[in-house]
Amino acid sequence: MEKLIEYIKPELSVMIPVLYFIGLALKNSRIRDERIPYILTVIAVLLVSIYSLSTNVIEDYKDIFSCIFAAITQGIILAGLTVYSNQLYKQSNKLNH
Repeated sequence: MEKLIEYIKPELSVMIPVLYFIGLALKNSRIRDERIPYILTVIAVLLVSIYSLSTNVIEDYKDIFSCIFAAITQGIILAGLTVYSNQLYKQSNKLNH
């Protein structure tokens, strides 16, 4: 897990607890559990897209593709770590009971 965290831009690590709480809200909604990781991934990619576009200077199409690439890869990693940490928490609770 530490290796995966190295790939996250430090300023985006705040999204892990944000996505976690969004996941909890989705869990308490009528959305099926199987869909939650996919929804979190889309939300993460959208949020990273907004961040990337607002913090980078876009001068040509290469900059746009760079932002898109960063948004997709960072969003997937962030959503994956959020779901992974949630599962670790659940499994540790099962072991303690």
